Amino acid sequence: MDASLLALAAPRRREILALVRRRERSAGEIHRALGEVTFGAVSQHLGVLQGAGLVSVRREGRRRIYRARPEGLAPLRQWLESMWDDALASLKQLAEAEERQRETKGKPAAGRERRRGRERGRDGR
Repeated sequence: MDASLLALAAPRRREILALVRRRERSAGEIHRALGEVTFGAVSQHLGVLQGAGLVSVRREGRRRIYRARPEGLAPLRQWLESMWDDALASLKQLAEAEERQRETKGKPAAGRERRRGRERGRDGR
């Protein structure tokens, strides 16, 4: 998971991953899609993504074709989901506690209700 986080820390690598997520692309296609980035920089970024298990590469003649490996993100996704599940559970507990508090504020205490009834009975109202 650490390798995935480090690889995704660079905005350019996230951009490359988005490109190869949609469809396989050669290194040259990725380079052209990014515009101002050198081919060497694209190759380095692809190497980091490959090392993190986020892309795979296959040779097709002299070209290298890259594709995203969604399974490479599985550990990171599981970790993020566990964090989200914990946050939702905490939010649920907070909402339930607030609801219970509202319910108890809306109901008069039993003693107060009885006293009011006795007071009304004394003065005839």
